[in-house]
Amino acid sequence: MELQDTPQEWRVTATETPFQGKKTGVRTDDVVMPDGTVARRDYQVHPGSVAVVALDAEDRVLLVKQYRHPVRQKLWEVPAGLLDVPGENPLHAARRELYEEAHVKAEDWRVLTDFYTSPGGSDEAVRIFLARDLAEAEGERFEVAEEEADMETARVPLADLVRWVLAGDLHNSCLVNGVLALAAARAGDGLDALRPAEAPWPARPFEA
Repeated sequence: MELQDTPQEWRVTATETPFQGKKTGVRTDDVVMPDGTVARRDYQVHPGSVAVVALDAEDRVLLVKQYRHPVRQKLWEVPAGLLDVPGENPLHAARRELYEEAHVKAEDWRVLTDFYTSPGGSDEAVRIFLARDLAEAEGERFEVAEEEADMETARVPLADLVRWVLAGDLHNSCLVNGVLALAAARAGDGLDALRPAEAPWPARPFEA
């Protein structure tokens, strides 16, 4: 038996956007339920994100530590960022984030996993890439600001990260999903069996 999520769109009788921020907004839809009743659903409208699990030759994952105001914590994370341009190629965005946040480049890119962060309340879709064959990026470092101004970086063995994720010590969704997906891929068909970096992404269609 194979399982696969399937596209489906229930009829919307009315929609409005009560809030629109700089990058995301809130939409309210009146949705017709299977029994014919209409229910109101509020959700965040999000452009989508990419994240990078960068694995070096010593089996260490590159991490950054950043303050996240909504949860009032500094979280260890993998490099990540928004898909700022509609239709932007997610691989291009991932390369940019790895450069900007860690001043690192990678030669080997594959899709590690795709997921929705909170599908009951947001349409945010995330693609996590696996990046290997790492090297220092050329040129000057990207000038960071705001929460990124005091960002810390570290390279941590994958086995340690898996243990700390399962112990409840690390909470960032991209880190948790990426680390566990990497461990599962390695234990399964191997990293070379992962999807190519330009694999289709129906949740956020893009140009090559």
